[in-house]
Amino acid sequence: MKLNITKQSGIYTLTSEQVLPLTLDQAWDFFTVPTNLDKITPEEMNFKITNNPPPKTYRGQIITYKIGLLPGINANWITEITQLEDRKFFVDEQRFGPYAMWHHEHHFEDIGEGKVIMRDIVNYKLPLGFIGDLFGGAIIKNKVKSIFEGRFHILEKTFAI
Repeated sequence: MKLNITKQSGIYTLTSEQVLPLTLDQAWDFFTVPTNLDKITPEEMNFKITNNPPPKTYRGQIITYKIGLLPGINANWITEITQLEDRKFFVDEQRFGPYAMWHHEHHFEDIGEGKVIMRDIVNYKLPLGFIGDLFGGAIIKNKVKSIFEGRFHILEKTFAI
């Protein structure tokens, strides 16, 4: 797994890459089922989809969640699938929630031999500008990193890598 978080002009960018022992079709079919997000989010996030999304992701889809930000602090989160190109990528963007901005790209690339590279690019900005960065920047950066590290291990176990 490759994972990196950088910050420029107040925007944090996480990049993550993981090779999965799946065909492109299998990966696409798994990751475009909204309820599978529950399965790959670490338990400590107390993550729960609160609406009843259709079984397949589509452009314009709204998904609502409850998430645990910090121990004892939960938030509502609403995202929209703003872009989707079949078997290549999709993008979810926060419409309402804990971030000032959240833009998450999910990319899939067939590398042959029944394997796919899944790449995530997440751009996010904390609320309250400089004050949000000062008081929460390192904490949230570590939290986002731990979510993706946890997801990596869940996927390893799920697909027996």
